[in-house]
Amino acid sequence: MLIEPNDKVIVVTGGSRGIGAAIVTHLAYLGYTVYGTYNSNPEQAQLIATHLSNEGAQVHFIQMNVASEESVRLGFEHIVKEKGRIDGLVNNAGITKDTLLIRMSEQDWDDVLDTNLKGAFLCSKAVSRPMMSQRSGRIINISSIVGLRGNAGQVNYSSSKAGMIGLTKSLAQELASRNILVNCIAPGYIETDMTEKLNEEQRKAFSDKIPLKRSAKPKEIASVVSFFLSEESSYITGQVLCVDGGLAM
Repeated sequence: MLIEPNDKVIVVTGGSRGIGAAIVTHLAYLGYTVYGTYNSNPEQAQLIATHLSNEGAQVHFIQMNVASEESVRLGFEHIVKEKGRIDGLVNNAGITKDTLLIRMSEQDWDDVLDTNLKGAFLCSKAVSRPMMSQRSGRIINISSIVGLRGNAGQVNYSSSKAGMIGLTKSLAQELASRNILVNCIAPGYIETDMTEKLNEEQRKAFSDKIPLKRSAKPKEIASVVSFFLSEESSYITGQVLCVDGGLAM
């Protein structure tokens, strides 16, 4: 059953699968009006929206290429026109193109950096103006522990996630005077469609490195997002919270 709806509008990029879908669903059940974005696979986005709408939630999906300034601008203009405000942005959209550096093409590098880091930059820029006018807002960047630790075979992905941490800290300083809080979540090993490609031996190798000896459910990331959107986090900005079962200790 849904909690009583509130008037806050939250945008979740990459909201049609994995962690993003879990965030959209969790926030919807907390009563937020949620706009999820997708770049491809509109069928999956529609399934989520239909299911949650049937439950009484206010969930909408829009097509957006977060690496395109025009696509981002038009998307956020559409949301502001419909709702008049944006209270929260979750920069979750991301891709991987893993390979060793000596095999990594320039295109592999550009694609990952454009989606993961440039996308967060463009969306944060687009949402900053309405939030500044409101004199309130929350921006939450979904980074990764590989942005803190690095990972062999993920030079592009690790660099993009490390960049999101720098973006978080700098933007938190720029926007604090307007009561806009900017924080970052660094997930560890999460059970998503990406990790489903691993075999049992690979999964066990990952789990053995984690002090809690298990991977996380996407909802465990979503619950931290809701904390950063809530009044309970009203004096926290510029922080990176590792949600990784102790892996980055």
